[in-house]
Amino acid sequence: MYAPATNSHGPRILYTDRLRTLFQLILIAVLASLAWLAYVLMVPPSHGHQDASVLIQPGWSARQIAFELERSRVVRSRAAFLVLHYARGQQSLKAGEYVFGRPERALDVYDRLVRGDILTRTVVIPEGYNLFEIAAALESAGVVPAGDFVRVARSDVALVADFDPEASSLEGYLYPDTYRFTRTQGAREVAATMVRRFRQEAKALGLNTGVRRTVILASIIEKETSVPEERPLVSSVFHNRLARNTVLAADPTVVYAAQLAGRFRGVIYKSDLEFDSPYNTYRHAGLPPGPIANPGSGSLAAAMRPAESDYLFFVSDNQGRHRFAASAAEHARNVAAYRQSVSQGRRR
Repeated sequence: MYAPATNSHGPRILYTDRLRTLFQLILIAVLASLAWLAYVLMVPPSHGHQDASVLIQPGWSARQIAFELERSRVVRSRAAFLVLHYARGQQSLKAGEYVFGRPERALDVYDRLVRGDILTRTVVIPEGYNLFEIAAALESAGVVPAGDFVRVARSDVALVADFDPEASSLEGYLYPDTYRFTRTQGAREVAATMVRRFRQEAKALGLNTGVRRTVILASIIEKETSVPEERPLVSSVFHNRLARNTVLAADPTVVYAAQLAGRFRGVIYKSDLEFDSPYNTYRHAGLPPGPIANPGSGSLAAAMRPAESDYLFFVSDNQGRHRFAASAAEHARNVAAYRQSVSQGRRR
């Protein structure tokens, strides 16, 4: 019986063709993936926001960061960003606030996060600001909410407990300076930075003992005059009054007492002078129970080293400086001169 011939190579050829096709498909998929990856990493997102701001919180994973970048439309694809991250050896991505003024390549975005090219906010804290004014300045600069800072400054006294165990707040120890903060720094870290600056300045001045008393007095001096050469004289007045156990009668303490009570109305009223607060140095002899502001180095030095004088009084000369007097009669003449100057200024 005759049997038809068969091609024993047929199944093998068919298998080879299928394998070749599969390989081609895989190759096409790989090339397409590489092309897509190159595109999303190398081409800035044309739809990206101008001046996009992205806040990367401390402790975020690479996945969280990639998601936030994609959500903010800073990168085209979080998946591609993660591929880049693993390809680069999972470098450390720095927390902070990043601002993108124009669309950037994902490669450049990644490099910025590795470098920690974050936005810092400059805050100028003038000498004599109290903790409430500092809180407002920090909030205005976008660093921390004012309420958060006030809560820390009024409660976290552990920051100064080693040199002022009696402190009821950080008032007086939030050193006035120009600072650069980031939005990832919390209120406590911001306050700790200011206290650290105080420590540096106190060490430079040789302020090692009697810190609390010196800072309280310096805070009053700071609020009484902005003229550097007058500070030792103002200090001498207060030292002389303290030695006689008489009231300091310092207006800035009255203002502070009213601020603490939420009753200050911009100027001092008779009711403020009569307000029964331990900070009211018209009613209570000696120093107030705590600093009323945050003094600079000039006022701290003046509190430590007052001028030698017998002055007991001073009053404004209405020209930005003060007249000093050793007797009540001389002080009365200076007050009269001040009132006359004010009256003449009004008539002009």
